[in-house]
Amino acid sequence: MIEPSASGAGVAGDRLLVACAEVLVTMDAQRREIPEGSILLAGNTIERVGTDAEVAHWIAGDAAARTPRRTIDAHGCVVLPGLVNCHHHLFQSLTRTIGTGQRRSLFDWLRLLYPIWAELDAEAVYISAKTALAELMLSGATTVVDHLYLFPNGARLDDEIEAARELGVRFHATRGSMSLGESRGGLPPDRLVEDEDAVIADCRRVVETFHDPGARAMLRIGLAPCSPFSVTRDLMRETARLARSYRSVGLHTHLAESADENRFCEQMFAARPLDYAESVEWLGADTWFAHMVHLEAPEIDRVARAAAGVCHCPSSNMILGSGIAPVSRMLGRGVKVALGVDGSASNDGNQMLGELRQALLLQRVAERTGGSSAGAFSARSALELATRGGAAVLGRDDIGSLEPGKAADLVAFRIDDLEHAGALSDPVAALVTCAPTRAWLSVINGRVVVEEGMPLRVELAPLINRHNRISRKMLERAGLL
Repeated sequence: MIEPSASGAGVAGDRLLVACAEVLVTMDAQRREIPEGSILLAGNTIERVGTDAEVAHWIAGDAAARTPRRTIDAHGCVVLPGLVNCHHHLFQSLTRTIGTGQRRSLFDWLRLLYPIWAELDAEAVYISAKTALAELMLSGATTVVDHLYLFPNGARLDDEIEAARELGVRFHATRGSMSLGESRGGLPPDRLVEDEDAVIADCRRVVETFHDPGARAMLRIGLAPCSPFSVTRDLMRETARLARSYRSVGLHTHLAESADENRFCEQMFAARPLDYAESVEWLGADTWFAHMVHLEAPEIDRVARAAAGVCHCPSSNMILGSGIAPVSRMLGRGVKVALGVDGSASNDGNQMLGELRQALLLQRVAERTGGSSAGAFSARSALELATRGGAAVLGRDDIGSLEPGKAADLVAFRIDDLEHAGALSDPVAALVTCAPTRAWLSVINGRVVVEEGMPLRVELAPLINRHNRISRKMLERAGLL
């Protein structure tokens, strides 16, 4: 039984009905897809799901108590659970396209960007977060994980949390860190690493200040040392122990992303990345790893046995030439797999619906080149990653599907438009295989935040202008303009 979260509580009598959907995709245990479907929300909770006739009949059974305050006609739309983006770096929206068109691999790309990111400050973190989150929301994301791992010039995790609260997105802010500078054999420049005692102290502060472990929570904190090549063994281990001293504080990091990282781990720690993670107490049900491209078959089984999660980031892996994560094999072995857009500077977009399409296409390539059928990973498989998969990886049973008692998060996309003309034989698959479009409607925690394709809580033009001014100043200070 899901209990309400104090911070996310809504008014039970404040009902919203979304009705007449062409298809209502529940992603429940039976994976029901309901033609001419309706969903009734009561405050921040889903109250009823079914056909238009079924929900209307249920409302009529106690009209005085159940009649919605507002009804939204979703005719011409597919209604889905809100999409869950499990790995991102919102600040990187300030440095899009830099390095992505230059055939750089991960390590070379990072070395190019570190000096620019050193110019971040509190305003840059806040504005970039607000900009990237707005773009994500318009692509169907209702829950977003962000991994902020550098804090120059007074920047704090608080800055992006403020942006998320203003927009009304369900947010998992992870307090990242880097402590292994280049003078000690790491990749980042020394000026961007932090003192480890200070990192632990701030991790404790943000958890105790912001973390809400309750059901339907709008804000949770995770702890997220950046990567094996930027953090020491001691900080990895101490961070894991600190996280586990609190309820529902997850652990997140990059792992096995590139061949360079594998070589680094073998040279620095005499271990492959997964062996290293296990040696510092990071292989467990409360951990999830971004990328996991370079895994061997026995390692996939170990991840599954540990009930650890993986976030697949297809566009980033392609742009940086990192490889193809073995997602189909992971799923076949029982690994929890989610989907992530990853940083805007290794993707150049914050488009969650588009990432579903990339996940589908990349796994089809992998299956073909691996000699197996290209039918194993389908459009609905991709949708599973971005809904139920994301919820499982984050350890949440209150999001990821449209079922009574779960959080009132949903998105609707129009399929009666130009982009989907001729694709209505399977409108659900069409959302994944056709060109990505904006969400027509987004409801998060029972509140409408996007309507008719426009965000309701932010004016985009001034935000974009301010974002671009900050980006230009950073580039000028770094000597690139």
